[in-house]
Amino acid sequence: MKPATITPGSSKGEESKFKRLFIEIWKYRMTYTLLLPGLIWLILFAYLPMGGLSLAFKDYRANDGIWGSAWIGFENFKYVFRDPAFADAVWRTLYVNIIKLFITFPFPILLALLLNELRMRRYKKVLQTAFTFPHFLSWIIVSGIIINVLAYDGLVNSFLALIGLPTINFLGSEQNFYPMIILTDIWKSTGWGAIVFMAAISGIDQEQYEAAQIDGATRLQQMFRVTLPNIMPTVTIMFILSVGGLMSSGFDQIFNLANAATQNVSQVLDVYIYRITFQSSTDFSFSTAVSLFRSIVNMVLLLLADRAAKWLGGDGLFR
Repeated sequence: MKPATITPGSSKGEESKFKRLFIEIWKYRMTYTLLLPGLIWLILFAYLPMGGLSLAFKDYRANDGIWGSAWIGFENFKYVFRDPAFADAVWRTLYVNIIKLFITFPFPILLALLLNELRMRRYKKVLQTAFTFPHFLSWIIVSGIIINVLAYDGLVNSFLALIGLPTINFLGSEQNFYPMIILTDIWKSTGWGAIVFMAAISGIDQEQYEAAQIDGATRLQQMFRVTLPNIMPTVTIMFILSVGGLMSSGFDQIFNLANAATQNVSQVLDVYIYRITFQSSTDFSFSTAVSLFRSIVNMVLLLLADRAAKWLGGDGLFR
């Protein structure tokens, strides 16, 4: 009978690996201490609530609780895919978000490039503050401003009537709803999104600009030949993250700007989830199944965008 063979140094190798890991963590303990609050927040509010996703596979009863409710498997998903309103909400969400992605995504990049070319620091800070401020306004406030300005008896239509021109039904027209969504999103998010690209621009080696000036490059040529190529990795990552959120259409914006006249074009997936959860017969299992489907599609889109970026020669999220 042969004696059991023991791989030499296997347990010692694992022990030394953990030892090296502990040494590295202790070496950078101050950095890990700074990361600890964010890590605790991530665990409490991102990972622990994932237990609630089991509702998608249960027939939820409030008296029984999440864990006591009966397990029904994929029955909720069968009901989801049979609902015509669900399919309509999915396609409308993709349509709206793809349009928003390709129209609104370049604006923060363009704003960051233009602000970078300003040499008057005080004026640059004033502009950056003015462009960033709308991000801190809630969509309730923004929608209130839009309604007061564009309503049938609002500021714009009152001015048009004053000068003898016909009034325009901005808020009650299905044709005007998507342009209004896109324009308000550009106004609210461009300044905040430009901060990321301005941070990337600040890390560019200044010697590249000096070399370009020696070669006779103009400011515009430096922008397209030096600045833009250097921030392309950041642009790629932000684009991948944006693609990963295509199924999340911005509930706050659409819910606050929509009304009964635009109901047919505003029923995106987030509004559909809200409606089946709170406005119809409350079914938390059904709405959780829809939310889980949305998250899975977002993850698939994120991975596909990452793979496409690498295939095109760019940098992705995952090495």
